[in-house]
Amino acid sequence: MPNKSPRKFDREFKLEAVRRLLAGETVRALSDELTVLRKDLYSWRKLFRAGGAEALRPLGRPRKDDGVLTAKVKKRAREVAAGDPRIAELERKVGQQQIELDFFRQALRRVREARRPNAGPGATGSTRSSKR
Repeated sequence: MPNKSPRKFDREFKLEAVRRLLAGETVRALSDELTVLRKDLYSWRKLFRAGGAEALRPLGRPRKDDGVLTAKVKKRAREVAAGDPRIAELERKVGQQQIELDFFRQALRRVREARRPNAGPGATGSTRSSKR
């Protein structure tokens, strides 16, 4: 049995179907005429009522020329380029933490170098005794 992929409808097709529904045509008659599932017609009408014609856009990734998305992306890019104060603060904190890490690495290295090596069981300890 061949695998049928679902049909895809463009925004204009959906919009025309919804307009005809809102004009008074029945869902059953329109479904038969357009060879579209009734559940799709109900869904498109619901989307149209909730968000207008923009809500009927095809599913999936928006096109590059989609004005709404492009405007949002450009706005965010301008905000980042202008130097969001939160980003500057976080970068300052990261720099401070890097300085602290370097300090503690160097201190740990010095402590390890100052220790005397342990010669094995029964040998003197690796550090000097606190007893005098």
